[in-house]
Amino acid sequence: MQVEYRKEYSHNLGREMEFIRYGHSGKPVLVFPTQDGHYSQYEEFGMINVLSDYIEQGRLQLFCVGSVDTESWSDIYGDPRYRIEMQEKYFNYITNEFVPRIQDISWRNDIIVTGCSMGGAHAGIAFFRRPDLFDTLISLSGMFDASMFFGDYKDDLVYNNSVVDFLRNMPWNHPYLDIYRQKNIIVCIGQGAWEGELLPSNRELAHILYEKQVPAWTDFWGYDVAHDWDWWRIQIRYFMEHLNL
Repeated sequence: MQVEYRKEYSHNLGREMEFIRYGHSGKPVLVFPTQDGHYSQYEEFGMINVLSDYIEQGRLQLFCVGSVDTESWSDIYGDPRYRIEMQEKYFNYITNEFVPRIQDISWRNDIIVTGCSMGGAHAGIAFFRRPDLFDTLISLSGMFDASMFFGDYKDDLVYNNSVVDFLRNMPWNHPYLDIYRQKNIIVCIGQGAWEGELLPSNRELAHILYEKQVPAWTDFWGYDVAHDWDWWRIQIRYFMEHLNL
């Protein structure tokens, strides 16, 4: 399997950001790590191995990026405006710098965006704010309500990074709704250990998409399905097998 490590300067973040590309051709996949996670996390927890045949056959190429969660979502005692400004800078890095790099390297723009836990939240934020950039969303055990990390603090940037808030208020004539309807939207979560606090925003997202007449595969797995890599390895393989790769 071809593996390529890169470090490139981000103008939005004012620092170097690292990523790893797995594979040589095929449909590109942007992979976000879990909360505070590292760009090599997907390999360390066996997700690359689960998809290795797709990668080696040239059907998928994965681009795994790091995060700035420790300065944004995770810094719960920090200044909330600074924290959400860091998240916004990260979002702009992803959409204005990293996605174009994926397109340049892969020569394709039909990108899958995915992640587990906070990675699933980042994937949802990126997809629903910029659906023009992605072909497919696969969010596993994600979070879609920013109040889970920001409590009662609300401002324009918190709103823009709270998927259920801006989708709920999206008018029927908004052009994004038609774009969503042309995409593959997969949102999956278990109902077992450590998933409980994430379930309400997943259920709300499913309800909003249904009301907006946006087709989506919102899949709630059983009460034995935990918030853990053992299940995410099963889920990513399961959903990839349902895509036309």
